[in-house]
Amino acid sequence: MNIRIFYDGVDYRLKGWYRIRKLIEKVISEEGKISGDLNFILTNDRTLLDMNRRFLNHNYFTDVISFGLGDSKIIEGEIYVSVETVKLNAKNYKVSYRNEMLRVMVHGTLHLCGYDDNTRLEKERMRKLEDYWIDRFKEV
Repeated sequence: MNIRIFYDGVDYRLKGWYRIRKLIEKVISEEGKISGDLNFILTNDRTLLDMNRRFLNHNYFTDVISFGLGDSKIIEGEIYVSVETVKLNAKNYKVSYRNEMLRVMVHGTLHLCGYDDNTRLEKERMRKLEDYWIDRFKEV
């Protein structure tokens, strides 16, 4: 198991990576999964828009895109996060930048654990899980 963070074309640096990594490990283990190699890539809007168009056929900006490389039991993959959209969303939702960054990192991890957010009910379930894990972050 190796959970890493990379920065692609952004000046932003995430503080407290060790604690965040521990939280991501807890998310995975409490979902009954095993942590494999998982990379978080913090990047910009343009990169995520290009990826969204190329791989998902979506023509819009997004805050996070997850690519699973493992199987149903082992969580491996890459989670791309747009620091620009996260910052904008934090302002729009009136939460701290750190809180919103944590939310999208958990969100991307939950996608790799098998959760979707295509319907209203799925979105509600995902949001409840995100809130649960953000609250648990204080314990890590």
